[in-house]
Amino acid sequence: MRKVVVFDFDGTLTTKDSYLEFVKYACGFWHLVGGLLLFSPLLLLMLCHLYPHGKAKEKVFSYFFKGWTYREFQNMGMAFAEKVEAFERASTVEILQKEVKAGSAVYVVSASVEEWIRPWCQKRQVTQVIGTKAEVDEAGMLTGRFATPNCFGQEKVNRLLGMEPDRKAYQLEAYGDSRGDKEMIAFADKGTYV
Repeated sequence: MRKVVVFDFDGTLTTKDSYLEFVKYACGFWHLVGGLLLFSPLLLLMLCHLYPHGKAKEKVFSYFFKGWTYREFQNMGMAFAEKVEAFERASTVEILQKEVKAGSAVYVVSASVEEWIRPWCQKRQVTQVIGTKAEVDEAGMLTGRFATPNCFGQEKVNRLLGMEPDRKAYQLEAYGDSRGDKEMIAFADKGTYV
């Protein structure tokens, strides 16, 4: 039977949230602070489960990245991959590399935007990356919206099943660290919180 191994990114393969780290890297520390202050009422509502997580995340994303060219955004994601190495969770990255070498089907499934996690994954020979997708208009500009639902909770399972629909044909292992991974951990044959 095939073995499929799924890793969350933020907090599982890393020790920090890459969303904030990427914004800080791409836009600067003070722009990040200003944006967080501006959106603090909305973020508080989100933390209290009074406003949808995905919608809050999209509004903040729009504030920082709407109007960027997609090429500029991709290039920033590629450059950011080097910075991620400074906050990798070594123990989980070691497991990921072991599974890649063993020939398992390895996926990174994350609520983070694909363009800033995919380059890091590709450096580790992980080609199956499922994340939140940024919407790009016909002119190649970021609209500030997401092209997919926020890849969080049950959406992680849904997106994995889109890639691996025959659940009886593989043994599934999953690694996560937060409530956003709960459904994937429960769906797996073997689930591990790090």
